[in-house]
Amino acid sequence: MFRSLYDWTMRQARRPNAPRALAVVSFLESSVFPIPPDVMLLPMCLAAPHRSFQYAFICTVASVLGGMLGYAIGFFLIETLGQWIIRIYGLADAWAAFESAYGEYGLWIILIKGLTPIPYKLVTIASGAAHFSLAVFIIASVVTRGVRFFLLAGLLWKFGPPIQVFIERRLTLLGWIFLIALVGGFIVIRYLI
Repeated sequence: MFRSLYDWTMRQARRPNAPRALAVVSFLESSVFPIPPDVMLLPMCLAAPHRSFQYAFICTVASVLGGMLGYAIGFFLIETLGQWIIRIYGLADAWAAFESAYGEYGLWIILIKGLTPIPYKLVTIASGAAHFSLAVFIIASVVTRGVRFFLLAGLLWKFGPPIQVFIERRLTLLGWIFLIALVGGFIVIRYLI
């Protein structure tokens, strides 16, 4: 199952429209889409290591712009679209606790959660709902998303071939780890925050 998906993803990563698709996924992931852009960034960097930093830049800019959409949803539409998105991801019960913590630790939440697989859209929507400073939100998002994407791109640029061999040899294990981490991020938000 993972082999055919991996092969398909690597073929797509080499296509001329891959950077546009990466930008769209990065933009949407910050406000409504469940899949992190790392699943596209990784194969694109492996397929074209000399463009790794360009791809990280695309991810960062699109993610921050998408974060601004999430912020606007929280700021203007929290009672309608914002609550709908929160319910879709099963986070309605955790929302009150998250909102309370956000009021006290907003900047730290943006900085920490922007680096983790925990859904960033929750942070962007909460930032808007809390009327957190838009300027500070944008700066913190650029820092946290930039560090995440440029670190991944840098590692793939520097160690790409050995990483690719490692991934291909352990594809099934890594696929399951990714799925568990993705689902785990939602579980952490729902039950532990």
